[in-house]
Parts: sequence; C-alpha cells; structure tokens
Amino acid sequence: MWAPTIVAVATAVALGGLGGLSTPIGPWYANLRKPRLQPPNWLFGPAWGVILSLAAWSAILAWNAADSPAARTHVVILFATNAVFHALWSPLFFRLRRPDWALIEVVFLWASLVALVVGLWPISHQASALIVPYLLWVSFASWLNAMIVRLNPPFDQAATQGGTG
Repeated sequence: MWAPTIVAVATAVALGGLGGLSTPIGPWYANLRKPRLQPPNWLFGPAWGVILSLAAWSAILAWNAADSPAARTHVVILFATNAVFHALWSPLFFRLRRPDWALIEVVFLWASLVALVVGLWPISHQASALIVPYLLWVSFASWLNAMIVRLNPPFDQAATQGGTG
C-alpha cells in the first residue's frame, strides 16, 4: 500500500532535483532576450514544486483507482513516459544551451501530459484533473521557449562557440 506513494513522491523529488541541478542560471541565460511575460527566476522552483506534488498525488490516486494489473501498467507507462520527457527539457535548454532543441522536445513533453489527462480520465477523474495545472504550465513554458528562440540568435553557433547568446 505504501510502495506506490513512496515511488510517486520519490519520483517527483528526483525530477524536481534533476530539474534544479540541470538549470544553471548563469550569464548565458541572463543575457538571453526574453519576452515581457517571463516570470521572475525565483518563481520557477515553487511552481515546479507544486506541479510535481500534484503529479505525485495524481499518480497515487490513479494507481489506487486502477481496477486491474493492465490498468496499473497503463498508469505506470503514462507517468514513466512523462518523466522521461520532463527530465530531458532542462539539460537541453540550459546545459547544452539549445533552446531550439528544447522547443522540439517540449512538444513531446506537452503530448505526454495530454496523454496523461486523457489516459487517466477513465481511471480517475480526479487524477486526470490534477495533471491540468502541469499541462497549463508546460503550455506557458512552451510559449516562453518559443519566444526565447525567436528573440535570440541561432543557438547552434552560440552553443558550439560557448557564446552568451
């Protein structure tokens, strides 16, 4: 009974930690031109904390509501797929300094969230609804990512030359 809760919480903490470690806010990022609606840097940590907590809660509810081993496997596949795409975005954007690649990857992250909302609905409406804030935040973050790509020079040159963008 406790195992799904431990796994869900540990995964949320791991994803949050990985995201934080993969997100250096240094000169390269500071020098990027950003849209006017860019939230302050301090907001991202708490926002992700809330979002990942809701996702963990969703996973626990979905696991407990699943009425068969096949349904539980479906829940695990949906959340594992999302976790992979979640874990890829920050290293692409910040570590590799490739917002253009991150913009391609975020489409898959967004799609994994749509799959969660749709795939969890028949299992647990509440679990599905708890993913909606995550989907909305990633939708906004996708727009921010697109604007950063649009407002800044080609990233293939900046990344390979170690430039500041």
